[in-house]
Amino acid sequence: VSFLWQKREISNFDYLMYLNTLAGRSYSDYMQYPVFPWVLADYHSETLNLTNPRTFRDLSKPMGAQTVERKRKFIQRYNEVEKNLSAQCHYCTHYSSAIIVASYLVRIEPFTQTFCSLQGGSFDVADRMFHSVKSTWESASRDNMSDVRELIPEFFYLPEFLTNANHFELGCMQDGTVLGDVQLPPWADGDPHKFILLHRQALESDYVSARLHHWIDLIFGHKQHGSAAVEAVNTYHPYFYGDKTDLNNIKDPLIKSTILGFISNFGQIPKQV
Repeated sequence: VSFLWQKREISNFDYLMYLNTLAGRSYSDYMQYPVFPWVLADYHSETLNLTNPRTFRDLSKPMGAQTVERKRKFIQRYNEVEKNLSAQCHYCTHYSSAIIVASYLVRIEPFTQTFCSLQGGSFDVADRMFHSVKSTWESASRDNMSDVRELIPEFFYLPEFLTNANHFELGCMQDGTVLGDVQLPPWADGDPHKFILLHRQALESDYVSARLHHWIDLIFGHKQHGSAAVEAVNTYHPYFYGDKTDLNNIKDPLIKSTILGFISNFGQIPKQV
């Protein structure tokens, strides 16, 4: 399959799904849901220029290192090993978790109920809900040190998750905005189908095709852990590395349940492929 992908005989989307499946990730497990990359960095232009490198996210770097300042802060955290951390790592949150998946898909069932159950029975505070592609990108790539989320496959094929067709009362933000449909970039003209079409074109573009292997190395490959991960500013809390945590050797039931709760709430690194 890799050979076919290198010859561009299968799409980037299909190859990413293949890798997710190979790494044990599945639509049936919110804790190990398929993970896809942010590919764009332009959510403000009126038209999307897929020939301009500045349109795209840097696929050679994890979300925590998309800006120089943010990267510096995470390296500083790693070197200092803050007192409240139990282990040395760059990130204490993950790029994919059950709550991230459910928050993206909250406008369609069964994810609405899943999200509410994960939140203790109700929707989250409106300002923290997924309401804008642009603001979510800015949070995950620049503004929020506890947000390094990536995307899910639906961003490349399912326009329905971007509309509040079920008319759920998702709340009102502090600035008075009532949450409804997801706010789309100007280049989508308010049309979820156009957003998905252009977003999929971006994923399959020459620019992304030439660089996607860098992101694959970070998520599924040799930059996942060890010295290569440290160098790439790509290390996560040890509990996120499920295959590296031998629960069978942990006798204390409280510690074991704490680790399992941590993994289920915050995410899991895919198996290396």
